[in-house]
Amino acid sequence: MSTEVIHPDTHHVDDGHDHGDHKPSNFLDRWLFTTNHKDIGTLYLIFSLTMFFIGGSMAMVIRAELFMPGLQLVEPDFFNQMTTMHALIMVFGAVMPAWVGFANWLIPMMIGAPDMALPRMNNWSFWILPFAFTMLLSTLFMDSGGPAAGWTLYPPLVLQTGTSFAFVVFAVHMMGVSSIMGSINIIATIFNMRAPGMRLLRMPMFVWTWLITAFLLIAVMPVLAGAVTMLLTDHFFSTNFFNAAGGGDPVMFQHIFWFFGHPEVYIMILPAFGVISEILPTFSRKPLFGYGSMVYATATIAFLSFIVWAHHMFTVGMPLQGELYFMYATMLISVPTGVKVFNWVSTMWQGSMTFETPMLFAIGFVVLFTIGGLSGLMLAITAADFQYHDTYFVVAHFHYVLVPGSVFALMAATYYWLPKFTGNMYSEKWGKIHFWSSAIFVNVLFFPQHYLGLAGMPRRIPDYSPQFADFNMISSLGGFAFGATQLIFVGVVLHCAYRSKVKATPEVWEGSRGLEWTLDSPPAYHSFNTPPVVTHNALSRAD
Repeated sequence: MSTEVIHPDTHHVDDGHDHGDHKPSNFLDRWLFTTNHKDIGTLYLIFSLTMFFIGGSMAMVIRAELFMPGLQLVEPDFFNQMTTMHALIMVFGAVMPAWVGFANWLIPMMIGAPDMALPRMNNWSFWILPFAFTMLLSTLFMDSGGPAAGWTLYPPLVLQTGTSFAFVVFAVHMMGVSSIMGSINIIATIFNMRAPGMRLLRMPMFVWTWLITAFLLIAVMPVLAGAVTMLLTDHFFSTNFFNAAGGGDPVMFQHIFWFFGHPEVYIMILPAFGVISEILPTFSRKPLFGYGSMVYATATIAFLSFIVWAHHMFTVGMPLQGELYFMYATMLISVPTGVKVFNWVSTMWQGSMTFETPMLFAIGFVVLFTIGGLSGLMLAITAADFQYHDTYFVVAHFHYVLVPGSVFALMAATYYWLPKFTGNMYSEKWGKIHFWSSAIFVNVLFFPQHYLGLAGMPRRIPDYSPQFADFNMISSLGGFAFGATQLIFVGVVLHCAYRSKVKATPEVWEGSRGLEWTLDSPPAYHSFNTPPVVTHNALSRAD
């Protein structure tokens, strides 16, 4: 379907307008006090990349310790602090802020809005994060050390954390406040600031997936806040929510945590679905297959994510009826996910495909995320989960979902929109080197962990039986290589932003669809001062 976009003025700015199209010359005004959605998006992306390398360095400590049997480099307690901090930083500091960064950059441009609906709150929601993560990281330097109970923070183990525990809880609260404010902003922007003619079912899939994700965040972040607050009072004020000796129930924490934790998994992956649904049609030169079914499948996944939480808890002693319910509900969630995979493959089928770096990462996402989904179905079977639970099979499963899933999608999005953001083209040669090395080493890193888990190796341990040595060595070598490969990514981004001589056109990619591709590359500091008028399908390219 062709699109007609009546677009009278995206660049012109009246001289008398307070904001104008001029970037503030003062550094503090530009970055500390900014309310511009593009600058705030850039701040989120820089912050998330920084956290990605900090969390990744902790993963390197983990893999270095596990390179050989025996205690090599760090004490067991510090090893457990590294596993916990690695997870908290990657989930709350790297993946989630990166998606918020892309939402800030892209949603106003995709829906024809001049900015986010609540720009001052947008600034605040970002600047909370550096303070939150500085506080979290500071616990590593306190006498009692950082949290050492896994990212799930299960009692009673987490209640053995020293005085630093209060800082951990306050940092988690600050992260939650940031997420909730960002989500309110995104919902208000999408509902109230769409261009004339852009009905909900004309929105790009990335906007749809973020709208649903924002509702998930608002629903579940207060649940996490309540859970960690009860932990705080158990630790410091002698309450007994989770203390069995005082009549509390530690399993209740697991129920509360996973009621947050399972939707959280989809909070990290739904925006990735949106990105892949933008990239595959562009490089297949075809409209997205089954747009309506993709929207409904996304909403179905979000709904089902609230009613499957206890599949993380099959071994706690639930009644058989509960185990059966959560098994069937978990298997059911594979249906809308399968719809998405089918639609992506159908989009590529008989398309005029080309394989630029964003497309390579998108195809890598589809293949490797599907592997993670299949191992998730294995974990959904209650009887089998008794064997898999708390082994490296679980580690392999969720890393296949989050690394070749969320992280590959983030890299695909970066390569796809970076020329639009900077006005320069990146080096396609180095982008492909980054993809192929990442795709190889991510499998060397995580695939052996399936075998380790099936053989019975527990997760979150600093030492292991010699029978697991070979696969651990292979996994560690893959981890070191994968981590080093990401330096190529940083080099490509910096070269594109500051050194590239090849200028990007407004369209950037042949066959690109959506309002953001009607703007200059880079877009004006304040775009869409006069809203475009959209007719027909906003996913088709503007004529």
